[in-house]
Amino acid sequence: MTKRTNAKYKISRRLGLSLWGNAKDPFNKRGYAPGQHGVAKRKGKTSDYGTQLREKQKLKGYYGNITERQFRKIYHEAARRRGDTGENLIGLLESRLDTVIYRMGVVSTPFAARQFVSHGHVRVNGKRVNIPSYEVSEGDVIEVKEKSKQMAVVLEMIQNPERTVPEYIEFDNKELKAKYIRVPKLAEVPYPTVMQPNFVIEFYSR
Repeated sequence: MTKRTNAKYKISRRLGLSLWGNAKDPFNKRGYAPGQHGVAKRKGKTSDYGTQLREKQKLKGYYGNITERQFRKIYHEAARRRGDTGENLIGLLESRLDTVIYRMGVVSTPFAARQFVSHGHVRVNGKRVNIPSYEVSEGDVIEVKEKSKQMAVVLEMIQNPERTVPEYIEFDNKELKAKYIRVPKLAEVPYPTVMQPNFVIEFYSR
């Protein structure tokens, strides 16, 4: 296992759950916090702040461990928009280009999706976009570049899909092209663990 992959799965162990629902996640074998004293740590009663922080770390970690600066920026945009801030936050996270690529199932993790986009393998409405945080709009067409369709990692994922594509994305697995139908609600997003964005909102609203 590479150092990068190892570091990624430390997030799961630190939070005490399999964050991406991946069968290969070492957390399934080592369900304790990383570090020399991980086994010895005992769980006590968590404070309100601790609960809020943990939920923020879960959501931030799930989307490829977005930086705190980026995540706070997304929160402020969610709060600025009309409607429920928690739902807006999820909508913005699910509208990221790297998230859409991950939902299409052409890569294995949000981390791989970020790299896939930044390396220029994706087009949006026919134009090359290499910014993982690019906000996809309803009706946008996202596709894998022709040359990139033959990449071993893409072929493996398509031939052995790990996840189903959610209903808010219309996906053609032969053309490796998708249409972003609508911004989803929290209940529609296929999280492998319960996400509670209301705690995230409380964390930033303190």
